[in-house]
Amino acid sequence: MVSMISFQLDGETVRCPPGLTVAGALFRQGCLAIRQTSSSAPRSLFCGMGVCFECAMTIDGRPSVRACVTPVKEGMVVTTQRGPADLGPGS
Repeated sequence: MVSMISFQLDGETVRCPPGLTVAGALFRQGCLAIRQTSSSAPRSLFCGMGVCFECAMTIDGRPSVRACVTPVKEGMVVTTQRGPADLGPGS
């Protein structure tokens, strides 16, 4: 039997096997739109390797974390990000 871990997504509990990225866990649950632009357009995984910021989410209070390269951890808190990804100074 595969052990499962759980994390929070927008206040709901998501369970997944360990070793997945946040994006992988969300896709496994059927959640394809993982961010919204400031005009509410849905965005999803694009590059899948951490180059772009289309999968930016707020993870454990940190905005604009790329979900495609962030491993899921037990108890982490993930929030759908609305608006542009904050790419830092000079973006």
